Amino acid sequence: MSALPTTGREWHLTARPDGWPTPDDFALREVELTEPAEGRILVRNLYFSVDPYMRGRMNDVKSYTPPFQLDKPMDGGAVGEVIASRADGFAVGDHVLHGLGWREYAQVPARHATKVDASLAPLSAYLGVLGMTGLTAYAGLFEVASFKEGDTVFVSGAAGAVGNQVGQMARLKGAARVIGSAGSDEKVKHLIDDLGFDAAFNYKNGPVGKQLREAAPDGIDVYFDNVGGDHLEAAISSFNVHGRATICGMISQYNNTESTPGPRNMALIIGKRLRLQGMLVNDHSHLQGQFVQEVAGWIGSGELKYQETVVEGVERGVDAFLGMLRGENTGKMIVAVNQ
Repeated sequence: MSALPTTGREWHLTARPDGWPTPDDFALREVELTEPAEGRILVRNLYFSVDPYMRGRMNDVKSYTPPFQLDKPMDGGAVGEVIASRADGFAVGDHVLHGLGWREYAQVPARHATKVDASLAPLSAYLGVLGMTGLTAYAGLFEVASFKEGDTVFVSGAAGAVGNQVGQMARLKGAARVIGSAGSDEKVKHLIDDLGFDAAFNYKNGPVGKQLREAAPDGIDVYFDNVGGDHLEAAISSFNVHGRATICGMISQYNNTESTPGPRNMALIIGKRLRLQGMLVNDHSHLQGQFVQEVAGWIGSGELKYQETVVEGVERGVDAFLGMLRGENTGKMIVAVNQ
């Protein structure tokens, strides 16, 4: 093991952001590496994921996921190559998916690593379309929102990693109409021209409620919420009777320093008999096999497209994270570690 690296860099949270995070809240630090302990593997990370939920983990509040600790490495989805193993079933050269991102090298308990096949899809896909992102879209649409053929579906944050998959999956399963919102005219064009959305609008170009009514004159049946705020209010107004919403994310509120008012039209939930349900992807792991089989088929046939925004270099990890919060990504935002 003498050829193994002796040091590696990792991102630490150094201060809890107040509102929007800044680069001053983070530090890239060099740490010493050790040989893997029994039952562990040493992984050279090739890619790691930056995701909206990570913003919530920067606050010191009780939540469904423990907060990041100050002056400790952050974590998140990563895929890499095993360079040393003291665990049965894992050999040097294997590619694995695990949860210790934000660093160049990770010593991972074998029970928390999953082997992935680079011949089925590019390794970065296991952080997105074939990973947690794709399963979130799949489970949120088909299980949580109880999608059925003929539904009209509205997706907010539709050019993002989850949203673009939701819209395409709905179309592939026979939606009557798929509508998306995004933050630029370029993204709107991409949704319609490249991904097959029936309609899309730039939420910066006017009131969301008005634009949604124009895009869905006959109302909507399913809303996949990645944004919250005015988008949720607009969806409640446009819902048909027995509409269903999957509340997956509220990125519009993650950096607010004061409480955000709820939708002003929640009384409509009663008369329309709406169902609004929050979701966490970890509750839907039983769908994993079915999800990979079906989505890999769609990818292989070219029916489902996916995009990644790849930022090169571990040293740009925070730049990638902040860019994702600002909506600078199309599809999944990923950092290529490139040591």
